[in-house]
Amino acid sequence: MHCRGGVPYVTDVQSASDRPSAHPGGATERVVSCDLTFDVGEPADVALHIAAANGRVVRAERLDVTIDRRVLPAAIELATPHGGRLHLLRTPPGILSVSYRAELAAPPATAGQPATAIRGGLPGLPGLEQLTYLRASRYCPSDHDVGFAVAEFGGLPPGRPQAEAITQWIHSRVGYVPGSTNVHSSADDALLTGQGVCRDFAHLGITLCRALQIPARFVAVYAPGLTPMDFHAVFEAWFDGAWWTYDATCRAPREGMVRIATGRDAADTAFVNVLRGIVALQSTEVTATVTGLLPIDDNLAPHRLC
Repeated sequence: MHCRGGVPYVTDVQSASDRPSAHPGGATERVVSCDLTFDVGEPADVALHIAAANGRVVRAERLDVTIDRRVLPAAIELATPHGGRLHLLRTPPGILSVSYRAELAAPPATAGQPATAIRGGLPGLPGLEQLTYLRASRYCPSDHDVGFAVAEFGGLPPGRPQAEAITQWIHSRVGYVPGSTNVHSSADDALLTGQGVCRDFAHLGITLCRALQIPARFVAVYAPGLTPMDFHAVFEAWFDGAWWTYDATCRAPREGMVRIATGRDAADTAFVNVLRGIVALQSTEVTATVTGLLPIDDNLAPHRLC
């Protein structure tokens, strides 16, 4: 995505040599969008994490940002871990409108297949990336829940059997209840109350995996098929040399999802962060579709998100 002289334009992707080639043979494409409106009370700096992460062929992409219907200067794009793209903008007071849309090719044919990843350090020891996602974090206090995790899942073989059992346990024991948690709620709150929303399901999956020494991380996604439509969250667990995607909510097929941001927990992946000033979110509208039929997902078979 690029903006020149403050005027947004559709990215020409035909010359983007760093993008992978399209999936052959009629695979479904994804169209994702979001429209955000904010009331800006004083001059502000805002960080947006809404663009599809690098890793797919982009057919077309556009980011429009206006304040009281006047086009703002181009947002600055920063690279975040695992292909994420953060956009920084400075805005005067007024009604800030953000509109993002992308048309994306189907993921590469290898997206759902096992892969051999390079790991640093000695054989059998995790690399730096895996170590990062073994540590407790703000919303995933895995050091609090080691005893519970070992009691519930410690008797299973490590890796995939434990990750699948954790996903099934969360799905069966935690109710999906909109409004039951807030931005301060951690995985422990979902564990204690037995309810939450997608971010809480992901945080709990991450926490229990880390408590069993399985590296796990948080992924914000666009999710075709999700009802009601919104930004969605899943988690990835590291085993067998790759990151594998799990969604304990079972509310959308993983194959259709589009990665936005990846991090330790929701603190690293929020779709908006106010860095300076007074900014109030007024409205959010998210869409995500696939061409053709939605993929079928049993929510347990191994899947890797592009």
